[in-house]
Amino acid sequence: MKKFTFVWIVMLLVMANMAFAQDVRYNFDKSADFSKFKTYKWVAIKGANQLDDLIDKQIKGAIDTELATKGLTKVDGDDADLLVGYQTAIGQEKQFTSYNTDWGYGGGWYRGGWYGPSGGMTTGQTSTIYTGQLALDMYDSKDHDLVWRGVASKSLDTKAKPEKREKNLRKATAKLLKNYPPKVK
Repeated sequence: MKKFTFVWIVMLLVMANMAFAQDVRYNFDKSADFSKFKTYKWVAIKGANQLDDLIDKQIKGAIDTELATKGLTKVDGDDADLLVGYQTAIGQEKQFTSYNTDWGYGGGWYRGGWYGPSGGMTTGQTSTIYTGQLALDMYDSKDHDLVWRGVASKSLDTKAKPEKREKNLRKATAKLLKNYPPKVK
């Protein structure tokens, strides 16, 4: 019984970690010389969803902080080495959860006799899980070629307080830019 309980606890912890962890992917131009990029400028990506000013400011602030730790300086003029833009998306997934009012192992052989099926009742519930995605693009300002792209995805808690959302955003941008500049082998 202890082993059975331990297995369930481990499974719940793994599922909880998967549900709250950020999924991060990135790609880059292997021929680009990232050592020459010292400055950047924010640009709007055509066709990207427009966010309200408050969220836009929070996203840019979190990315500005991370890029500063990477040695990049934000400029407003046309002399930037990189043009940086982002896009966001929100997706939905349905989750089905079932509950059984019975406990135990159900019917089966036990000490030489057959014990019939358990008499519990199973009920189900569906819920919607919202998944947010932040894509960050960096373009070489000279020829406007995409040199780096990162995407972070995470399940969103629609009831989270603003402080919690901002904390999650900072964690996501730190993880997103962890491998910038990329190490070319």
